[in-house]
Amino acid sequence: MGKKAFTGQFVAAGVLLNVGIGPAWAADPAGSGSSAPNPLSAQVAQTAIDQPPPGPGEPPAAPTAMTTPAMAGPLTANPNPISFDAGPLGPVYVTGAVSALGLWQNNTFPGDQHSLASLSNGQFFFQKTEGLFQYFVQAGAYTLPSLGTPYINTPRATGDFYGPLPQAFIKFAPTDTFSVSAGKLPTLIGAEYTFSFENMNIQRGLLWNQENAVNRGAQMNYTAGPLAFAFSWNDGFYSNRYTWLWGSAAYTIDSANTVSVIAGGNYAHTTKATLATPLFQNNETIVNLIYTYNAAPWTITPYFQYTHVPQASSIGAFTSASTYGGAILANYSFGEGSPLPGVSLPIRFEYIASTGSAANGAPNLLYGPGSNAWSITVTPTYQYKIFFARAEFSHVGTTNTTAGLVFGPGGTNKTQTRAVLEAGILF
Repeated sequence: MGKKAFTGQFVAAGVLLNVGIGPAWAADPAGSGSSAPNPLSAQVAQTAIDQPPPGPGEPPAAPTAMTTPAMAGPLTANPNPISFDAGPLGPVYVTGAVSALGLWQNNTFPGDQHSLASLSNGQFFFQKTEGLFQYFVQAGAYTLPSLGTPYINTPRATGDFYGPLPQAFIKFAPTDTFSVSAGKLPTLIGAEYTFSFENMNIQRGLLWNQENAVNRGAQMNYTAGPLAFAFSWNDGFYSNRYTWLWGSAAYTIDSANTVSVIAGGNYAHTTKATLATPLFQNNETIVNLIYTYNAAPWTITPYFQYTHVPQASSIGAFTSASTYGGAILANYSFGEGSPLPGVSLPIRFEYIASTGSAANGAPNLLYGPGSNAWSITVTPTYQYKIFFARAEFSHVGTTNTTAGLVFGPGGTNKTQTRAVLEAGILF
């Protein structure tokens, strides 16, 4: 879905269906095959850990944290996942995330609440990570909080976005360097993942609101030394119209530094518009340039994003419009020998601008044609084994907005501040 979705309760129904402020159901970078936070910021290869069976007389391999679903840190997956022999289904690993959140906000959208509590994740993951045929199944309930958008409760988010089976795919892996996946796949786009436990911050950001998160389709992955490539044919913003193509390339400079380029777009015009499929974003072209530095105690990911919606009267875009923006995601984690073991301090800065004007019929991609927005998010985090708790403060500011399309009951407030608490387990 578009990462910034407005609900139908709000002043302008077009803000949901025709405006690109839907939560871009966030980017899901690929697992790297390591139990450490993934240094790749784009999902260039949806590979989980491949552990060959032990030879005769050798002890079983030590348990290793699953790399699917991917996690950008500072939260880390359980390094001792449950596993069992499922016969013809192979050795199956079972992991999950269960968490709840509380949220306070000012300048609420119509129908939104100033304070609330909600289940943020109640999800289980089943996967086979070995052999020629592999699979991943994610099942459960979730919510997808995103900056600058209305909060959508768990039952509606689960039902109206990707259902209780948000991601599920099979993978054919004939070699260690080549694989093909098909099903409900995490996107290649962006530097943030879809679900709260996967990211540095509880809420996804403003740039994520222009991206998709889950798509149905097929993807090829190939690695050649330090280079990793992926190519996907899919339905974009969960539109069930298979008119999207995209690709990614990542270069691992060394153990700490990675650069990724991701680009894609809709090669046709599709008119479907739902909570999961924002009309304008589902017809866009998008480009990401992402750099990641990952060496303890720091993880730093700056990235640039550009999107373009072409002129197409069939979707109500009478002139073209674009967005361009940048973000810096950074985290400092205190080590075991420090005074604050288990504590991390993630922070995110963002700026995004849109082009066009209402007078010439440009599509609204933000808070009115030609509007701009910025944000700051700070998320102190604590994790002890499988348990975690974190607090978050965020502030969004806007300029050059259109009255009725911003914050507050009348859509005229230009800022929104939120405080969020989240706690749970990763088993």
